[in-house]
Amino acid sequence: MSIDVVLATVGVLGVGVAALSAKMRRLPVSEPLLGLAAGVLLGPYVLDVLSLPALTVEQGLLHEASRILLAVSVMAVALRYPMTDVRRQWRPVAVLLAVAMPVMAAVTAGVGWALLSMPLATAVLLGAALCPTDPVLASNVVTGEAAEEDLPARNRQVLSLESGANDGLALPLVLAAVAVAGGMGAGTAALESLWQVAGAVLMGAASGWAGGRALRWGERYGATDPAPALFFTVVLALGILGVAGLIHVDGVLAVFVGGLAFNLTSTGSERTAEVPIDEAINRFAVLPLFVLLGAALPWPQWAELGWAGIGLVVAVLTLRRVPILLLLRRPLRLSLPDGLYLGWFGPIGVSALFYLTLEAERMGANETVLAAGSLVLAASTVVFGVTAVAGRVLYRRATAPAARSPERHR
Repeated sequence: MSIDVVLATVGVLGVGVAALSAKMRRLPVSEPLLGLAAGVLLGPYVLDVLSLPALTVEQGLLHEASRILLAVSVMAVALRYPMTDVRRQWRPVAVLLAVAMPVMAAVTAGVGWALLSMPLATAVLLGAALCPTDPVLASNVVTGEAAEEDLPARNRQVLSLESGANDGLALPLVLAAVAVAGGMGAGTAALESLWQVAGAVLMGAASGWAGGRALRWGERYGATDPAPALFFTVVLALGILGVAGLIHVDGVLAVFVGGLAFNLTSTGSERTAEVPIDEAINRFAVLPLFVLLGAALPWPQWAELGWAGIGLVVAVLTLRRVPILLLLRRPLRLSLPDGLYLGWFGPIGVSALFYLTLEAERMGANETVLAAGSLVLAASTVVFGVTAVAGRVLYRRATAPAARSPERHR
């Protein structure tokens, strides 16, 4: 019964998204927000037609669904821009990964410790899970004609590439948090992090290179039909994710690296043809996960957090990223409007769900971490879905003289 309700809901939402696809990026709404709202409406606390265990009780389904969605999403990010643009942005992306991401984890942990009076080790788990910038929610502010008209190419590229890379590279921080919380020894966490990251880079690069060469070979000898080729990178992403799971390496990072290797190996025309289908799948694939998440939100546990939970949401959304990006304006070569925009639109989303459920899988469910983390995740989905259009308009007005330069949008 539940799966039929989910499928019917996704079908209705999908039709609506398809009908409004040209206007979605100009409305204060997003696909994840629509899915989340539908899940809440159908869930046990409103219509009660979609019954799922609360996130604090059962995490397996949402963990696997978020893992698959992240794989599809980071593959789309890896193919979104030509490799010349990717190379051009490696310095700011490296700064965001090496400096901003650990600081975001520390700030979030500090806020959780101060406002929720949770043990420091528990707060560290919360901070690590919420530190990555989410590629699924971020795609709503960096893709589409409206974004291309209003935002400089550099801002869109930096935010996309950061969100694709840090989803996988957050794993060492999560493993370190698990070690601090007593789930494993420090040496074990360090060795696993090394293997997970290094193995993911090597396996992902080899798989992406082989996939790109295979596709080019098939096209050269007339063995590849154009229509199936459009879905090739989605299949490649799922294949890399599966192999990564079998050899126990960071699957999300492996898919992102595989996508970059495929991007480098394939021709520009192949990448151009595949990007639209990847983006379309990415937009529609978010719907089932967010419907499920909306139905599994732990409302009673949120109520137990009380005003401290509301304070946590406000503090995390305002302090986790914006001040850090403003402090890093010089090394990132950002103007004040650029720093504010990239600081605000670095959302918490599917990657946080993935790591919250991963921590629960490693250590057993911690009700406080799951309740607090899911509250911030849901609030982030709502806030960034509603403010995406207004934020873009404000940015355009703040940079109006510079925005007339065609160099900013190349």
